[in-house]
Amino acid sequence: MRFLPRRQVLTDMSTNEKLRNIAIIAHVDHGKTTLVDAMLKQSHVFRSNEQVAERVMDSGDIERERGITILSKNTSIMYNGIKINIVDTPGHADFGGEVERVLNMVDGVLLLVDAFEGPMPQTKYVLRKALEQKLKPIVVINKIDKPNQRVDDVYDEVLELFMELDADDDQLDFPVIYATARDGIAKYKMEDESDNLEPLMETIVKEIPAPRGDADGPLQMMVTTLEADDYVGRVAVGRVSRGKARPNQNVVLINGDQETRAKIGKVFVYQGMQRVEVPEAPMGEIVALTGLGDVSIGYTVADAEQPEALPAIRIDEPTLSMTFGVNTSPFAGREGQFVTSRHLRDRLFKEVETNVAMKVEETDSPDVFKVSGRGELHLSILIEEMRREGYELQVGKPEVVYKTINGQLCEPIENLTVEVPQEYMGAVMEGLGTRKAELTNMTETAGYMRLEFTIPARGLIGFRSELLTSTKGNGIMNHVFHGYAPYKGDIPGRTRGSLVAFEQGETTGYGIYTLQDRGTMFISPGQQVYEGMIVGENSRENDIDINPCKKKNVSNMRTSSSDEAIRLTPPRILSLEQAIEYINNDELVEVTPENIRLRKAILDRTIRGRNAKNARK
Repeated sequence: MRFLPRRQVLTDMSTNEKLRNIAIIAHVDHGKTTLVDAMLKQSHVFRSNEQVAERVMDSGDIERERGITILSKNTSIMYNGIKINIVDTPGHADFGGEVERVLNMVDGVLLLVDAFEGPMPQTKYVLRKALEQKLKPIVVINKIDKPNQRVDDVYDEVLELFMELDADDDQLDFPVIYATARDGIAKYKMEDESDNLEPLMETIVKEIPAPRGDADGPLQMMVTTLEADDYVGRVAVGRVSRGKARPNQNVVLINGDQETRAKIGKVFVYQGMQRVEVPEAPMGEIVALTGLGDVSIGYTVADAEQPEALPAIRIDEPTLSMTFGVNTSPFAGREGQFVTSRHLRDRLFKEVETNVAMKVEETDSPDVFKVSGRGELHLSILIEEMRREGYELQVGKPEVVYKTINGQLCEPIENLTVEVPQEYMGAVMEGLGTRKAELTNMTETAGYMRLEFTIPARGLIGFRSELLTSTKGNGIMNHVFHGYAPYKGDIPGRTRGSLVAFEQGETTGYGIYTLQDRGTMFISPGQQVYEGMIVGENSRENDIDINPCKKKNVSNMRTSSSDEAIRLTPPRILSLEQAIEYINNDELVEVTPENIRLRKAILDRTIRGRNAKNARK
């Protein structure tokens, strides 16, 4: 690989004053996507008579349903002849792979903070990454129209957060904008009058540095995102670090020590929400290139005559793994379109191409794959996407990824923040105590207690549903990766056993009625079940085989419909995340486009009983 003389690279530096590249950092539901919508509308990206879909940046179905950003997306606006490229960042630490790549493309960040809640854990995670890369921050305190806003306190909390994250003097001298994103209003001071976002736009242009680099040197670009296009194949997205990108330009794709020759097809830039073809893209521009063939994230696209690699993107390693397997239940193939191991394998390895924080490994069984990711949410989003695409699969219990450091077994540790009303604080502390959590900080805000802990990642498995139960739905939790620490010891698992169906058939009201004293049911009358399927939770710690398909016997004294009216307790319906958290090591979640079922890994109760007896010996 050839490298350019260092002096030449440094002496030809210039800035592209017509461009600004920024990323938006915000916690879930602090108004990030709403702010981007308002900026797009006020810069006339949408015509005044055009019907605008709200939350254009969160375009995925799952993103809209859950109110979170999963994949980073690019857009741009024009302000006084200057183009501002805006990159939306995921707010959740589970999507850290996305965050790392996004920050590689920008020179500054907008830190968006709720005027009541203040900086939250997810904000902290992304902000730490931004400050490490020496990006210029602008703080936007949003939702200032809230009756319970605490603008002054929130400003102090943001300042403390910057100091905690070792921000340098320049980063600590951050400008602050006060905004109501929903109404499209921004101000320099709380008492100012305003009816638009101009103060924010002015601050971006003034404070965010213009892209800097060698504008006339040989091309250099890092591929940070891949997009799929039905007509042109893979589209490589990244920022031009040096030189210009032109159509039909000969380039070299550099991946470590490997070099592959390729040719750029078309060059696109982002204008508003559209990709627009251009004859050339200058240094500092965020571009989308076609025609590069088998390109992947982290590759450097370099000039064919003077190829030079850019530093590789460092991405946090996976902390949690699960097994993904072909559906082997008696109902396999009834509801899904893609059911074979070949379908499953192709889909998982396709995911790894664009989801850089995820890892897929083959196991001894050709029908089972080990998938590692950054957390429960990271993996459950993939499972949800696959079931919506028509895949059938079965997944095992999440397990943490251990590491041996200096000869000592270490496990991933998370920083956990829990917000609860004061009356539930004792129950939460008690629940976390058994999970090896250590309290690090406690603050009170408007009747709520904010508790901060460090906790092993495995201690969080199943905690979300426990928190909602113990706080009657009032608890809010967030967690971010802290690092690896020595193994903390055993954590008790689920304390209750399963109610397992022992024959295949259709459930009856009578059958469920006779069993509901045994525990909590997961099923309703008229549902199809099979042997080995988990239909409820036992009120005791052992598993019980039951028959929810039992019918009332008819005699010459009574009909099957006589006797008192049957009163059934409403079943507990588990979401995908709750099902994944709930299962034990000997259980699986069967996922199809239409249903989520819990089942035993071994369906035959005779074999299960024999194995349990052998395990006790």
